Amino acid sequence: MNSHIIVRYFWNLLIAVDQLANTILFGDPDETISSRAAKNQDRWYWRRLGRILNRIDKDHLAKSREDDEGGRAL
Repeated sequence: MNSHIIVRYFWNLLIAVDQLANTILFGDPDETISSRAAKNQDRWYWRRLGRILNRIDKDHLAKSREDDEGGRAL
């Protein structure tokens, strides 16, 4: 199997786990936690998570924000 396919497969799994975690936290099942954190910086816990993610990956929240997602959150 091509190594690119394997890398893509695991990347897709990570996104699926991220979306599952967001759904468990009453979020939109098609949105990642990073996107949700980017849109909810008015709450201290999302702001704190955002700072951590941006330290790990520069401008992570800006890159992860999905304005077309989040409408199905509870």
